[in-house]
Amino acid sequence: MPSSPPPRRDRRARVATWAAFLVQGLCFATLITHVIDLQHRFGLGDDDLMLVLLLVPVVAGAGSAAVAPLAARYGSAPVLRVSQLAVCVVVALSGWNDGLAGLYALCAAFGLFVGAVDAAMNMQAVAVERRYGMSVLSGFHAVWSVGSMLGAAVNSAFSALGVSLGWSFTAPVLAGAVLSAVALPGLYDREEELHGRVARDTAGAARVPWRSILPLCLAMAFLYVGDAAVSSYSTLYMSDALAASGWLVPFAYLLYQAAMLLARVPGDLAVRRYGPAPVVRAGAVIAAAGTAGVVVAPGVVVAVLAFGLIGVGLSVIAPQSFSAAGRLGAGAETAIARVNVFNYVGFLVGAAVVGGVNDGLGPRWAFVPAAVLVALIVPLAGGFRLSLPAGPAQGAVREAV
Repeated sequence: MPSSPPPRRDRRARVATWAAFLVQGLCFATLITHVIDLQHRFGLGDDDLMLVLLLVPVVAGAGSAAVAPLAARYGSAPVLRVSQLAVCVVVALSGWNDGLAGLYALCAAFGLFVGAVDAAMNMQAVAVERRYGMSVLSGFHAVWSVGSMLGAAVNSAFSALGVSLGWSFTAPVLAGAVLSAVALPGLYDREEELHGRVARDTAGAARVPWRSILPLCLAMAFLYVGDAAVSSYSTLYMSDALAASGWLVPFAYLLYQAAMLLARVPGDLAVRRYGPAPVVRAGAVIAAAGTAGVVVAPGVVVAVLAFGLIGVGLSVIAPQSFSAAGRLGAGAETAIARVNVFNYVGFLVGAAVVGGVNDGLGPRWAFVPAAVLVALIVPLAGGFRLSLPAGPAQGAVREAV
């Protein structure tokens, strides 16, 4: 049980990091939910659109990797402030751009800055968790889900009201930029981020052994293979494999996202009670069962419930991957950035493998490789067992295998 309330400074940093996750989810959803509008504006075929979309994670990996040395030298806060403002600007410009070359340039810029924000905001979240001395990472990712759903809802409302595409892009991210400007000064500076670290030499950031983080990287990649399968092919599966129509077609993805959000809310409580390794292992089992359920679902009801199970299971894995990477002491910046790169690796692998199976065998079979790879997270869960350091608000979470 907490021995005392967290200091005001730590509460302020936690709120600032919540804001960063909320704005990132909002910006991401604002762009992604307008993809079909951009396709129509530029007359892109499906193959051309896929190239544009794949450009984002490729460049995002580079953006994430570039954050590690910058954060080790200057702290993640200045990187996050600059990169998040840049994401807002790029998304807003995407709504007004009418040139194909501009589209490619903006997508590349979006990927670069999104990768930087993803890495930097998780570094701040890990610092908050370290100073609190208890699991809080899942709560930050829950806030990202709220921002993402908010972005999708705003797009839906603006479409119904007939708002122009430019303002439909600009209005939500302008609000996000204002929130960032107000809240992000509360982020930890470099010295505060180093609080409680085993070693404080920035040179250690270059000496993170791959063996210690490989289970986390692979778990992150396999998670995003499953996520890519659901994000890219759930609607096609519902319409082609189950002959669903109307509101039922997108409902599977909606339930997936809602289930992920609802599971992340109590996720930190589960980690505090049982430890990260058992929670990750249980999540992988649930997600693999849900993905297998999609493959064999006889009808819409079973399929929709299976998509919900996938959301519940996958919800805990990314937060705990970052949390475990952040417990490495010196070199945590590099570890977090590397783990984040495998987010994009998983998406690319998922797009290639799941897409290939879908083209060859159909959308139902496209979820088979996703089910296999998600199941492989189960034996990787042991890599998440390191204990959290004790902080001012809570004793350490016990080690659990």
